[in-house]
Amino acid sequence: MAIRLIAGLGNPGRKHGRDRHNAGFWFAERLAARERVAFRAEPKFDAQIARLPEDLRLVMPQTYMNLSGNAVGALARFYRIQPEELLVAHDELDFPPGTVKLKLGGGVAGHNGLTDIAERLGSKDFWRLRIGIGHPGDKQLVPGYVLSAPSPDDRALIDDAIARSLEVVPLILAGDLQAATTKLHTRKPAAPPEEPPGGSQP
Repeated sequence: MAIRLIAGLGNPGRKHGRDRHNAGFWFAERLAARERVAFRAEPKFDAQIARLPEDLRLVMPQTYMNLSGNAVGALARFYRIQPEELLVAHDELDFPPGTVKLKLGGGVAGHNGLTDIAERLGSKDFWRLRIGIGHPGDKQLVPGYVLSAPSPDDRALIDDAIARSLEVVPLILAGDLQAATTKLHTRKPAAPPEEPPGGSQP
């Protein structure tokens, strides 16, 4: 079944533009730029929406992350989009920066944006593009971690993961999610930057 709606998750506003939590927005913005389409504000959906070919919509919810389902659920109902016709791009704590994977359904692993979308759709059976941002190592540190910017090296790895994701978008749009998954999961990430001889500088 072809994808009819792609949602990139994040928090709106300049204050949050560099946050790890906005990895889904970064993907959506780069996809729109590549396809040369512009986002337009759609207040009735609480979203910025761009139109892609084949009646595909690209959305960035303009509520905060915890209420991502407002926009996604409203669009799904209005356009009669089934859960399996939805792809949600989001930050993933369980993967290190540079890792990105496609997945259909499953749990939401405490991700508030995914939780809200699943509740609004009444289903967890939607596709996810999981963009690794790494984990701070302590559950108590997660809120501050996702709402802060990655290091330059980590941001480069995340950007590389997004670039690899964009390579499989044509397969996704053609409805061949299995081929897209295989290609994305077998494509090697960029190597992390090497330290200079003698180790890092003090």
